[in-house]
Amino acid sequence: MGFRTKVAAVTAGGTLVAALGIGVTATPAQASWDDCDSGALCAYSQTKGGGTPGQVFGNNSNLRQYTKFDNAKSLYNNGNSCDVTLFTNTWFRGESQGFLRGYVVSNTGTTKFKDGVGSNIWVC
Repeated sequence: MGFRTKVAAVTAGGTLVAALGIGVTATPAQASWDDCDSGALCAYSQTKGGGTPGQVFGNNSNLRQYTKFDNAKSLYNNGNSCDVTLFTNTWFRGESQGFLRGYVVSNTGTTKFKDGVGSNIWVC
């Protein structure tokens, strides 16, 4: 195949891709549960661990100051050796629920945390 034939084949291939409407740009990968650092409690702005996680370590009396926890759509306890108790209100008040290490809440809209998470305590 000569040089002119190769150029024609490449051009024809590019025209075919354009004619079929096939995009050649890559879509950025969606963040996932794996983006939650070891030892962290993570909150996501989308269900099923979508988006970049907000992460906290240790006990927190006011998670409402963090947008991702205040508006959490999904949660992940990636603690190293502890379970975590979450509260609907700040300062460890309101309704609470314990989450075992490794536990995932894919959609907070179906839980008591549908309006976000107020505070947390690690339980070892």
